[in-house]
Amino acid sequence: MAGIAAKLEDNQDSKDFAKLLDESLGEITNFEGQVVTGTVVSLTSDSALVDVGLKAEGLVPLKEFGIAGAEKGVNIGDQVDVYVERLENREGQAVLSREKARREEAWEDLEKSYNAGEQVEGVIFARVKGGFTVDLSGAIAFLPGSQVDIRPVKDASPLIGETQPFMILKMDRLRGNIVVSRRAIMEESRQEVRADLMKNMAEGQKLDGIVKNITDYGAFVDLGGIDGLLHVTDMSWKRINHPSELLEVGQTIQVMVTKFDEKSQRVSLGMKQLEKDPWDNVGGKFASGSKVKGTVTNIADYGAFVDLGEGIEGLIHVSEMSWTKKNLHPSKVVSTDEEVEVVVLDVDNDKRRISLGLKQAQENPWTDFAAKFKEGDEIEGTIQNKAEFGMFISVPGGIDGMVHLSDISWEDETTEVMDAYKEGDTVKVKVLEIDPQAEKISLGIKQLTEDPFASALEGISKGDVVTCTVTATTANAVEVSVHDVVKGVIKRSDLSRERSEQRPDRFAVGEKVDAKVVKVEPKNRSLMLSIKAKELDEEKAAMKEFGSTESGASLGDILGAALQEKEGKAADTKEEKPAKKTAKKEEKEEK
Repeated sequence: MAGIAAKLEDNQDSKDFAKLLDESLGEITNFEGQVVTGTVVSLTSDSALVDVGLKAEGLVPLKEFGIAGAEKGVNIGDQVDVYVERLENREGQAVLSREKARREEAWEDLEKSYNAGEQVEGVIFARVKGGFTVDLSGAIAFLPGSQVDIRPVKDASPLIGETQPFMILKMDRLRGNIVVSRRAIMEESRQEVRADLMKNMAEGQKLDGIVKNITDYGAFVDLGGIDGLLHVTDMSWKRINHPSELLEVGQTIQVMVTKFDEKSQRVSLGMKQLEKDPWDNVGGKFASGSKVKGTVTNIADYGAFVDLGEGIEGLIHVSEMSWTKKNLHPSKVVSTDEEVEVVVLDVDNDKRRISLGLKQAQENPWTDFAAKFKEGDEIEGTIQNKAEFGMFISVPGGIDGMVHLSDISWEDETTEVMDAYKEGDTVKVKVLEIDPQAEKISLGIKQLTEDPFASALEGISKGDVVTCTVTATTANAVEVSVHDVVKGVIKRSDLSRERSEQRPDRFAVGEKVDAKVVKVEPKNRSLMLSIKAKELDEEKAAMKEFGSTESGASLGDILGAALQEKEGKAADTKEEKPAKKTAKKEEKEEK
């Protein structure tokens, strides 16, 4: 009130004191919601009494001055800016705020910096959901977690309490919202570093970097301004299933630039290139045929990978795992981390491949079998399983031989012949063929007995005339048997010289016929026969004996004469026999 009175006294020209008083009170009323300068008139343990020229002083908490005690910050007589929230409260005191005053001041400066795109300084002082709070000289801003750094930050505690530069991303004074970014500052400086880095980069250059991110195919490494890709195949000479086996995010590593493109700013990196290539001396260390030991590192459908040491890895193909176990998954033979002894089968330096054999490090049962047995030996085995084409028999040595369907019986080659055999039965077999290289043993059951076909063919050869028994007739042939064992076929065209007589239905099952053997087929165990050929042979013989067509005689005449001669010889034989008997009788009587 003293200030008002002084103002009224100085206004000597005023004619209406009441009017002047009203104007002055109106000015005071306008203080509300404004930032004004006041004087600290007294201090308590937790607040400061500030006179701003109003009816009464106002109390401001010392904590709003950013101090723990009055002696370190504000003192009596200091001029301070405060925000007038209300002219008076219940106690008649003005409600003042140093914090809001600082905020108002800060907002004006921040808006200028935001519009100009300038950096501002602030202090991260607390962690909140989704990020952090930042004090920008009184104004409180939000720092999202994604805007703290270029790469993810596991521990942000070192950043709290430190004055740092920020860029304002968004401002809303009406709502009191400010969003800032620390990352934008870092990316800006990063662009400059990136340009210098790419300018001086060269293939083969060694650099230090920080693992920024890990994927299934590799890791991205921060080189201090630009990210490079470290592919999983370039991390180590050893096989790596996943980059996380060697690296972790935030780890500092040394890498070599293997390739880069300045335009696209793509950089390929390598770690194994910093080490000596173990394949340089692989030929002298792993000679073909040598036995080595290693550890199974990975199992696939087609085989197992074995670590041979010093970054060298070989493959045991599934076909080289066992002498006896076929069509098994590699996991049934070996397991991961198992130490195995293998034989080096082949070394390909160009393709960086070593073929290994597990079974070759063990005794070969096929070779052992060939050493113990020979073709023609009779052995016993156990039926393991049956297939459409035959039976698999387990023989000494734990290996399987096969009895083909055609080697089970001499008479029956159908699948029904196997019905008499069961899996697990012990059978006697004859060794037919041994091939250790192909891992094949051929066995036979029928060979244990004599071939009835061979016995029946004794004395029968091509050109012979044999007596056959009709077993069946078809539209185009007559099926017969010889000696009730050998099967034969007479084709329709071979049934007669006469075309009209070439009818299979002329013959009845069980009828006996004579035919000439025109072909012997041991493979099919059958004979090809011909009645026609037999008749032609008879015709030729008659022609030779009784004449030819040149004498003017017909074929009928020749055949008729031959028949008559045959009948005459028979009659002479009958007459000769009684005459001989009479002569003998007379001779006996004379004696």
